[in-house]
Amino acid sequence: QLQASGGGLVQAGGSLRLSCAASASIFSNNAAGWYRQAPGKQRELVATITSAGRMTYVDSVKGRFTISRDNAKNTVALQMNNLKPEDTAVYYCWVRRSDSFRDYWGQGTLVTVSS
Repeated sequence: QLQASGGGLVQAGGSLRLSCAASASIFSNNAAGWYRQAPGKQRELVATITSAGRMTYVDSVKGRFTISRDNAKNTVALQMNNLKPEDTAVYYCWVRRSDSFRDYWGQGTLVTVSS
């Protein structure tokens, strides 16, 4: 129900754009976002966006990452600029239904930033 894409290998300072396509039944009117999990670390919330477009970010990515959504296409994206080696992780897209609070996860896409 969630399909993420866009990961890859990039040098420090570079950019990547992650995209996640969701089924309309779970995306419409629900919050979406991106988590990441680095090797040996817990999963971390990176950015969220509500159905109305209100955004939040973890401090470490503020000013570098931008989350966006297209409600007509049922997609959520994460534009990542000025990437750092510490951004290396598997990134997961996420949707939470507001009626049931059930979480949906994408399959994860690997982002590797070389120094």
